[in-house]
Amino acid sequence: MATPKEILDPSEEEKQFRLSRFMPSEDLAFFIEHFWIVEWDLGEGTFQQDILAYPSVHLAFEKNNTKIYGVVTSKFSRTIKGQGKVLGIRFRPGGFYPFMKSSIASFSDEMIAVDKVFDVELQSLENYILTPDDKGQMVKRAECFIRSFRPREEDECVQLINQIIDAVIDNKSLIEVEQLAERFEISKRTLQRVFKRYVGVSPKWVIKRYRLHEVVGELAENGETDLAELSQDLGYVDQSHFINDFKSIVGEPPAEYANRTYS
Repeated sequence: MATPKEILDPSEEEKQFRLSRFMPSEDLAFFIEHFWIVEWDLGEGTFQQDILAYPSVHLAFEKNNTKIYGVVTSKFSRTIKGQGKVLGIRFRPGGFYPFMKSSIASFSDEMIAVDKVFDVELQSLENYILTPDDKGQMVKRAECFIRSFRPREEDECVQLINQIIDAVIDNKSLIEVEQLAERFEISKRTLQRVFKRYVGVSPKWVIKRYRLHEVVGELAENGETDLAELSQDLGYVDQSHFINDFKSIVGEPPAEYANRTYS
């Protein structure tokens, strides 16, 4: 589920649903970033949540609707209604590949059935995961499930991918794939191939998405932010190109987004 920077209208979050996050046990932390549980009771109402996703695969357990979600390259929208709850697993970038052992790019922007990857009886699994009222117990059961399929060895490529992404997060001057290739002493072509296979998207997409998260956060916190400077930070030479890209992903121009969310 979403982290604060992912949610495009965070002011509505607490009004519409309850979101909890749990860190994985040590033996699963190489593969999993965190677990999340969202619960809602809207009565007769509905709510659409818009999310600017990170480059992660999610496994979401929901009654009669459990799915594996690939990386969403645009805006992810989900309408909830009535009453319900979902437990999700957010895998680290590249962290789902060792379970699937085939290209993650094969289901980017798509959902796949759980039994395509895991040998399970889905209805029994949903009941096992979702029945407890205690959230901690739900997470423990999800961990038991994942642990039963845990790869014996930790893939070095997953570690490298997350080192690269950490560098992108920590250093705003990294805006080109060539910079990453030089820094980690790996060819640009190899870097692109590894990211496509393990993460499901290109390293250039990853750079732009993390920078865009920074922009969204800045606009929501500071409505007077200089858009020209932000576009340069994202690696755009042309501000209008940045504005068009922002609108195509978020659904509205950056200035309008700032006016709507800034408080």
